[in-house]
This record gives sequence, structure tokens and C-alpha cells, in this order.
Amino acid sequence: MKASTINELKQELVNSPAPALVELCLRLARFKKENKELLTYLLFEAHDNPAYIKAVKEEMALQFADMNKSNVYFVKKTLRKILRNVKKYIRYSGLAIIEIELLIYFCESMKELNISIDKNPVLNNIYQNQLKNINKALKGLHEDLQYDYLRAVKKL
Repeated sequence: MKASTINELKQELVNSPAPALVELCLRLARFKKENKELLTYLLFEAHDNPAYIKAVKEEMALQFADMNKSNVYFVKKTLRKILRNVKKYIRYSGLAIIEIELLIYFCESMKELNISIDKNPVLNNIYQNQLKNINKALKGLHEDLQYDYLRAVKKL
């Protein structure tokens, strides 16, 4: 089965009645956990970005606290898992400010691990790539916000 284009789907959704749209959304939410999480974000959390950022940071803090630091292999594996979740939450919001806040928190938490990031090339690459992502997202913000966040990035 070939998937329709976004434009075709949009046209069909515009012409659908409201009860049918509700039914479609509920059916979509049943199939994948990510669909349900996105719907939860859009319905309950999209209006309050500071609370959303705080909740994601708390979840990240728990994941960093539960990290097995006995072996660098486990640290890398856990960092990738945390980063995968963070990227998913960033994708849900689609806002540059949320992306910057969460990635700065990720980098700060990574620094606080007391693991030599510079000695391990994989950890260093993860860290450097997130700094690049932060700088890329900063370019789309207003100059005043850029200045505030650039000071935080320079501390990293």
C-alpha cells in the first residue's frame, strides 16, 4: 500500500467531520506509543513550555542518576538512550528554545558525570555533536535570546 502525500491527507482531514477526526486520532494513538506521546504533548503540555522542559529535565536527571558508570561501554549506551529520548521530546515540540534548553541540560549533566570525556573519542563525539546542534538551533532565535544562551554554551 502506497502512503498518500501530506497535502492529500490534509485535504481529506479538512473535509472530514469532527467526530470522524476524533475517531481517527484515537485509532492512531492505539497503534504506536510515540503517536500517543505526541497526542499527549499536543493536548496537555504544548501550552506550558516551562513545565514541559522541567518534566523532561527531571526524567533526564533520573536517567543520569540510574546510569551504570562501572564501564565506559555502559555509559555510552546509556547516553545514547537518553539522547534518543531527548531528541524525541524535542521533535514533539518543534521549538528551538526547548531544543536548546534540553541539549544544554544534557551537556551539563554529561560534564557532571566525572568521566573523562576528552579521553574517549565516542563520548567526545556525542558531546561535540550536541554543542553543534545547540549552535545550529541558536541561529534561529532572536538576538537577545541568542546572547543569553551563548553565555550558557560558553560555560560548557
